[in-house]
Amino acid sequence: MNRAAIFEQIKQKQSFLCVGLDTVKAQLPAEVLQDDDPVFSFNKAIIDATAAYAVAFKPNTAFYETEGSEGWRSLEKTVAYIKEKYPEIFIIADAKRGDIGNTSTAYARAFFDRMQVDAVTVAPYMGNDSVKPFLGFEDKWVVLLALTSNSGSADFQNTPDVNGQPLYTKVIQTASSWAGADKLMFVAGATHPAELANIRAIVPDYFLLVPGVGAQGGDLEAVCRAGLNPQCGLLVNASRSIIYASKSADFAIQAAAEASKLQQQMKVQLQLAGLL
Repeated sequence: MNRAAIFEQIKQKQSFLCVGLDTVKAQLPAEVLQDDDPVFSFNKAIIDATAAYAVAFKPNTAFYETEGSEGWRSLEKTVAYIKEKYPEIFIIADAKRGDIGNTSTAYARAFFDRMQVDAVTVAPYMGNDSVKPFLGFEDKWVVLLALTSNSGSADFQNTPDVNGQPLYTKVIQTASSWAGADKLMFVAGATHPAELANIRAIVPDYFLLVPGVGAQGGDLEAVCRAGLNPQCGLLVNASRSIIYASKSADFAIQAAAEASKLQQQMKVQLQLAGLL
């Protein structure tokens, strides 16, 4: 899926919502716990409830890996279900991989060849040879960690270099020389709107995956002021605020309501930007 196809979906759904499937088995409602695969049953219900409002789904692999081989099967079934029923929706494996050489190639093959996701989150700390193996797959994307939404991001990401620029700007400037805007996205947290504007100035054409709206308190309007570009250029992720909107039998209905609420807010921002 290329950038134009993502933008087309954004215009059709009037949304740039990415729903994070951070599914924790211990937090599932009782209504799905008796199923053979409760994690998949929960995900399937959430996907069906929110697909009309979302242009992307982002399962965080850690929550599946904790369940061992059973969890990995749930993840594979989740991805396969999205691809079969909603092939227009962009799938990001939030795996935060980052190693070198053959190891990175193996990680990339696991997600791109075997699981068939569209994108993988990658950590750039080890440099270009930890990222470039992921860039060698046709029609697949790297979502590179640049400025994350957690409080500890300040420990390294804002550290000034010899020119007084924060490290995250060096990461973005360097990585953007490795791949264009149809292969590479950057993670830019919603909790840093001023820095988000700085990132947009450095990479005006690239998509930004923006976590932190919802449970982490990021402001959607501020994100849009800082980050929208002529092809939207944003995928705003919400996870817990949607998938755990209710822990009762109405969990899917409430998830749909939360996703719809965000979609309506996004529609307004797209209209104000003249993109609809």
